[in-house]
Amino acid sequence: MRRVSVLLMRALFVLVTLAILPRAFANPRIDGIRKARAQDVKQLLAAAGLPSPVDTVYLRAFKEEKVVELWAGKKGAALVLVKTYPVCAASGELGPKRMEGDLQVPEGLYEISEFNPGSNFHLSMKVSYPNASDRVRSDAKRPGGLIYMHGNCASVGCIAIEDAPIEEVYLIAQDAKTRPIRIDVFPARLTPEWMSAHADAPHATFWKELEPGFRLFEATRRPAAFTVGPQGAYRVKEPKSP
Repeated sequence: MRRVSVLLMRALFVLVTLAILPRAFANPRIDGIRKARAQDVKQLLAAAGLPSPVDTVYLRAFKEEKVVELWAGKKGAALVLVKTYPVCAASGELGPKRMEGDLQVPEGLYEISEFNPGSNFHLSMKVSYPNASDRVRSDAKRPGGLIYMHGNCASVGCIAIEDAPIEEVYLIAQDAKTRPIRIDVFPARLTPEWMSAHADAPHATFWKELEPGFRLFEATRRPAAFTVGPQGAYRVKEPKSP
């Protein structure tokens, strides 16, 4: 009986701790933003036919077009485009990031690895660069890092979309039920026409690895599964032929 009582007390302690932790680590900035923008976010999702919060969020960034797309929906189902945001600042040029200080915005298939409500750029979400591919292909000692999508309108390797847009993206992504949150960064919309026009570009071989990820999402509205090979190459999983 005593053992049962001890187990019950421990369970109660865990439940109370879990209830207190969110309040103990509450951030005044994000709390204020959430209060001010809650109705806007709810209306934005409702306009896309989605509940609030959503199950799944997927982000796509296109460097040439200078836009970020916010997609959302049910886990495992085709996603819906919620909104497209203009990128107001992004340094570098087309091509992947390979070294600290090269000013490049990464290109590849990533995740949101951190939410930072205390960012100097209003709010920010960390992009998981360097990922498994980058750790093989980038400079071994100085690959760089601290790549974020954030507010404000300044960038050194980051993706800046101004304050009001990052509030919407941040709140919707933070509240999403499914983790991790995928964010794919492409040089451009990798259509057959674009790929053909850039067939002789220095990064053409690398872009061919990313192309299936773009193409399959266009067809299915679901982020494509992938692995990373020993040499760092992306291997996007193609659907089996019927």
